[in-house]
Amino acid sequence: MKPITFSCEARLAIPPDEIARRILDLDRWPDFKGYGPLPGIRAATFEATTPEVVGTVIRVSNTDGSSHTEEVVEWDPPRRIRLRMGGFPPPLSRLATEIVETWQFDRVGEVTRVVRSFTLHPRSMATRPLLGLISLLLRRAIARHLRHMQDASDDDGRPVTPQEYNETR
Repeated sequence: MKPITFSCEARLAIPPDEIARRILDLDRWPDFKGYGPLPGIRAATFEATTPEVVGTVIRVSNTDGSSHTEEVVEWDPPRRIRLRMGGFPPPLSRLATEIVETWQFDRVGEVTRVVRSFTLHPRSMATRPLLGLISLLLRRAIARHLRHMQDASDDDGRPVTPQEYNETR
């Protein structure tokens, strides 16, 4: 069955390694506010970590009380990062089997072109229309989150691994 895809693009004055570091900084995850009925993120915790980051699993608690997981399936911060979302509760578990998010980076001078692409896998043809509506809300939420990333203050800019992050806790 054909998945639902979309992408959002921004030009950020942040290097790809800093963006990757921010992805691993789970204190920043509540910066994702959702959009309309699409919930934001209340908190995120590492459920499993790996030294190479691929295979790291993050448990996400949403503002509506639901939760899901996000697994790092590709980690190449100068070029690309890929996360696979799953473990959704109903009703989303009845609509989608998984959602894959890909961050692509292209650094030119002091600016990074960031493209966040999403692939939503419908559970069936019958669920595809409602999942399509959710994708519209998600697109708005992602665009807002990219704007927030540009506005957020920078810290030391040093990339961290999940293990290093956990050691500072």
